[in-house]
Amino acid sequence: MSTTPAERSMLIARPKEQRQAHAFLDALHGRTSSITVSVDTAGDIAVPEELADILAKVLQVVAAGGTVTVGTLPEELTTTTAAEQLGISRPTLMKLIRQGEIPAHKVGSHHRLKSADVLAFRKARLARQREGLEELRRLEDEIDLEDEIDEL
Repeated sequence: MSTTPAERSMLIARPKEQRQAHAFLDALHGRTSSITVSVDTAGDIAVPEELADILAKVLQVVAAGGTVTVGTLPEELTTTTAAEQLGISRPTLMKLIRQGEIPAHKVGSHHRLKSADVLAFRKARLARQREGLEELRRLEDEIDLEDEIDEL
């Protein structure tokens, strides 16, 4: 079951909101452990650190002019939904399951995956991609440096 448009909302920041997000992040100075919110009727309410971290991430995207999409996923995903979340085909996902690269369990004759496992796999894959890109940049910089030395 994939997230439907009714379960997902897109937040597009306007320039004024971008400026406000920048100002708020500047005031935080990277500290999210002691945020309080003033509510007219309830007074000051401490924001738990975990929620403050989420808010800070949203504010970083807003400050950068990005779009924030908020959606829900069930705790357990079908292979079709998991494949959509990973941006791969269902057969490729089934191959990853068979190879033990992503955990899954069977419900009857169908495989199911935990949302947390799918998100962790996606995060790890993204980290590997970033590492690969950094390695390519490093190699390119070395080649450029060697070319400059050869020209001298």
